[in-house]
Amino acid sequence: MITAPRHSARDRLKPWHFVLLFGTVSLLADTVYEGARSIIGPYLATLGASAALVGLVAGAGEFIGYSLRVVSGYAIARTQHYWAWTIAGYALTVLSVPLIGVSGALVPALLLYGTERLGKAVRSPAKDTLLSHASTTTGRGSAFGVHQALDQTGAIAGPLLLAAVLSAYTGDYRLAFGVLIIPGLLVLLLLGWLRFRVPDPRGYEEEDQPDTTTPASPDAAAAPLPTAASRRLPTRFWQYVATIGVLSCGVAAFPLLAFHAQRSGLFSDAQVPILFAVAMAVDGAAGLIFGRVYDKRGPQVLLAVPVAAACAAIAFTDNVTAVWVGVAVWGIVNGVLDSTVKAVVTELVPANIRAIAFGWLALLRGVALLIAGALLGAAYDVSPHVTIAVILVANGISFFALLAVLRRIHLPPRAPSLQHSTDIEG
Repeated sequence: MITAPRHSARDRLKPWHFVLLFGTVSLLADTVYEGARSIIGPYLATLGASAALVGLVAGAGEFIGYSLRVVSGYAIARTQHYWAWTIAGYALTVLSVPLIGVSGALVPALLLYGTERLGKAVRSPAKDTLLSHASTTTGRGSAFGVHQALDQTGAIAGPLLLAAVLSAYTGDYRLAFGVLIIPGLLVLLLLGWLRFRVPDPRGYEEEDQPDTTTPASPDAAAAPLPTAASRRLPTRFWQYVATIGVLSCGVAAFPLLAFHAQRSGLFSDAQVPILFAVAMAVDGAAGLIFGRVYDKRGPQVLLAVPVAAACAAIAFTDNVTAVWVGVAVWGIVNGVLDSTVKAVVTELVPANIRAIAFGWLALLRGVALLIAGALLGAAYDVSPHVTIAVILVANGISFFALLAVLRRIHLPPRAPSLQHSTDIEG
């Protein structure tokens, strides 16, 4: 017999409150791992890494963080244990990062960086699915956009915190990584409270549907588990994610951008995290703005991504202003890829297999980022100008591929209440 959840619909947090608090979890988590990402390139350089290795490591890290989501996505869809996977993934990340600075050697640092990325792979399909349920009444693009904005607030705070540490204690990467344990512990505490208050966020989506089933326990399926046939993803979804994969091939990883900024003598150790913080500020604003535009105009907004990614190539020049502008534009690209791209998936795929869809989306992006990391890192060792040329070619191809795919995607009409809702009280 399936047991009813602890909290009734009346006790459950309102959808917008859930989105905002879940965004706060991401804010704290991003303080940890984006803070680490802002200095990992220069830190690896102090351990003897070359540009090619930094590029490969950045790409491999993204590959781990994205590609393994397809495995966790299938497992999550089968078990429906959304909270368990979410909490486990966050724990793996926030406990691994502080140990990177403690390692003091190249190989252990690389392994721990990979472990941090593994945590993202474990949690992301479950986290995105939980958020998709709450977005039913808030607007898909708006919910993912607001979450992205909060997420990137942490991505600003983390690098700025580490910039302050490295400014006060020059070259003390051990301390810089170590202070990140504090927001990491707060992540786990807030997640535990949220899981208690909203044991089954699927109820948000079910409130808009006829009540024909018995409520489920928080970590058990609310409906029969998906069969092999019901787990098949639609053709238009595959066309969409393949194009996003091509697009991701033209996006450089920040560790390589940071490597260039420092090795070219344009930025100091303490300035690199500030550079990353600026990118994350733009990232968060872009996710919020483009999410709202998506709710009104549809997925054609994604055509701006390859154009912006091509423009971001100026970050590999030897001009300080160009680096600042290029990295800021790079933030726009990532803001849209991490928010609006997911909003499209929620409308292309049924709710019970969204975790699988998010997993496959991540896999294609992970493979693309691995290719981009290795290719752009090797190109940089030849010349930064070669790196710029590769980025321009990749984004030129992806623009026309994306244009062709978006013409074949016809999403269902958006309800006016979802397009124009501004009531964050849900």
